[in-house]
Amino acid sequence: MSFAEPVLAHWLLVVTSLVAFVVLGLALAQRPWRLLLADTGLQHRWLAATVAVLLMWQLRAQAVDWLTLHLMFTALLVLVFKAPLALLSLLLVNLAMVVTGRVDWTLLGINLLVTGVMPALTMVIIWRLVDRFLPDNLMVFLFVCGFFGAALSSLAAGLAAVGLMRLGANDAYALYQALEYARFLPLLMPSEAFITGMLLSILLVYHPGWVATFNDHRYIDTK
Repeated sequence: MSFAEPVLAHWLLVVTSLVAFVVLGLALAQRPWRLLLADTGLQHRWLAATVAVLLMWQLRAQAVDWLTLHLMFTALLVLVFKAPLALLSLLLVNLAMVVTGRVDWTLLGINLLVTGVMPALTMVIIWRLVDRFLPDNLMVFLFVCGFFGAALSSLAAGLAAVGLMRLGANDAYALYQALEYARFLPLLMPSEAFITGMLLSILLVYHPGWVATFNDHRYIDTK
């Protein structure tokens, strides 16, 4: 989900943009492009995934004038490429939405925060917990990260959008719509979880080396 019209106070748009781009700057400080430059195959996969996500974002429902609902694929991008490259992909996707006129440019920062930073942070936390505390089991990784993690990432994005509306909505009716929308979040989570889990399971079966957060030696070779 993402904002389609500026229904938030100007100061909140500025603050959320600052937060989003600070986090993006911290991610880019890790120089993720070094991996891209060193691996031609990774370049192709990353660019293909970015374009695919951009195309999938075109399949969206206009819930209300100011809000669109669509699959984000943020959790899958984080699992496959790790957070820095995932956030860079989502920045390019959100920029493309602005350039094509689908979204107002003032919403770039807040949409990056809602569709990128919040779900990516949630996915990173879940992955770290699985990596550190849960058994080295392929199905544990797949279900906890791929399905459960994607669902929670979608929830985090939805709650962030609703929370921002509650904090700085400049339209009382839009705020009412946001609170009503929050009641349907549990119905939107399974779709993100199913698509992410399905695609992740295909990658783990056929190309486990493509999933950057998955250690195939640890989860497969040692079993």
